[in-house]
Amino acid sequence: MNANELSEKSPDQLREELASLKKEAFNLRFQQATGQLENTARMRQVRRNAARVKTVLNQKAQAAAE
Repeated sequence: MNANELSEKSPDQLREELASLKKEAFNLRFQQATGQLENTARMRQVRRNAARVKTVLNQKAQAAAE
């Protein structure tokens, strides 16, 4: 997922994507705490994707405010 793909989505779609990423991050943290996490790199990917979604949402909100 890159910023160009995200910028094509609507704000509602971005919020849904952010919610699903947050759920996945929660599940990954839970797996790590119980010792079941196999792909530790996925945690970093999810965090960074969530940050990308937030960035695009803020850019769209700023553009709408202008």
